[in-house]
Parts: sequence; C-alpha cells; structure tokens
Amino acid sequence: MKVKKEEKFSFLSGLPIKFGWGWLILGLSLILNAFYLTTGGLPKFDESIAVEGVIDGDTLVLDGKVRLRLRHLDAPELEFCGGVEATNLLKKLVEGKRVIIREKILDQRGRAMALVYVGKKLINKEIIEKGWGRYHSDTSSVTDELKALGLEAKENKLGVYSPTCYQWENIEDPKCVIKGNIDPSNSSGRIYHLPGCVQYMTTVVEKDRGEEWFCSEKEARDAGYVKSKRC
Repeated sequence: MKVKKEEKFSFLSGLPIKFGWGWLILGLSLILNAFYLTTGGLPKFDESIAVEGVIDGDTLVLDGKVRLRLRHLDAPELEFCGGVEATNLLKKLVEGKRVIIREKILDQRGRAMALVYVGKKLINKEIIEKGWGRYHSDTSSVTDELKALGLEAKENKLGVYSPTCYQWENIEDPKCVIKGNIDPSNSSGRIYHLPGCVQYMTTVVEKDRGEEWFCSEKEARDAGYVKSKRC
C-alpha cells in the first residue's frame, strides 16, 4: 500500500508550494493596482506614457483617458486672455509624444498632478518661463526654480503678464475705466472700483483670470460685481 507523500506548505496562506507562487503574483498585482488607482490611474514609476490630447494650458489627457494637471502651474481658461496661447503652447510641447510623469500627487479636489517631461525637458517649466501660466505655490524638487522663473516672467511682462492681459489701464477702450476685480476674500467674490476709490490705483485688471473693465456701474452689477466698500 502506497503512502501519500505529505505536501510541503509555504508561509503563503497555508497553501501548497505549487499554488503559492500563483497567489504571490496575484497579491503583488493587487498591490500594484492599488497604487495605480490612488495616483489617479497614472503609472507609479517613471515609465513613459502617450499623450492623447490637451484640454487647456495646464491639463493633459493621457493614454487611457486619464487627465493630468501640471504641478506649479495655473494657466488661463480657454475663454480668458491667454487661454488659447497657453493651450497651443502645451499642444506644441506634448501632442503626439510620450511623456514621463514624476512627483505625482492629488490636489485638494482629488485631481492628479505631476511634473511632466518630454525627454529631459520639463514641460511645467517651459510654460511658466514663457509666461503663459502663473506659478502656483507647491512643494517639489523644482519649487525654487519655477518660482524664480514665474517672477522673472512677470518682471519681463511675458505671456499673461503682458499689457494685453495684465492691465493698469484699459488699452482697448480708454473710456471704460471701472475695474472689475475677482477677490476671494470678499463675500461676493467680485467687486468693482471706480476712479477715486481708495484701491483704484493699486488694482490691476488680470484678464487671464476673467477680470473685466466696465463702462458703467450698471454694467458691472449686471455682471455680478458689487461696489467696493472703500469707494
């Protein structure tokens, strides 16, 4: 009578060794998938990934329909001053190419953000350097460099800091002198300043952020602005 040979057991969940490797591979796969999901569907490591499209000046669509925002960068919406230029620049830099994404995080709204490279070229840097995106405070390995480039772009009046978008005076229609300012600290969020108001001379109309000039107070109120309390 043959005695059945006792099977050896591994430390993996008490299963026979011949099944242990299968469960190990499955477990590792689940762990990697978890990392994949927590980074917004992005690769965990520095492998390249194809760009499927560009939404605006600071947002890409990667292979798999995954959206990715560029860290340290706030580009204008398409309908605002500089929005088309910022979007076209990003398209020129990444469209039809493969990118490497590094230092991935999720912002407060759960959106994936990263430093994006084409080869050795940092795309975030290219846009900030040319002034088509404002530097946005963040902590990464390139924080100091990008902050300095953002200040330099502003000093040199590049991109969104040019007189076309960043206006102390209304160069399109000098007769319309009421400044519409978007102020998150104000309860209404939108206030307007008349000539002679305390803050009029220190208020700039940043058209890349959606701020506007108005010809009359009624026009400003109809657009959702309220009069500054310091007028």
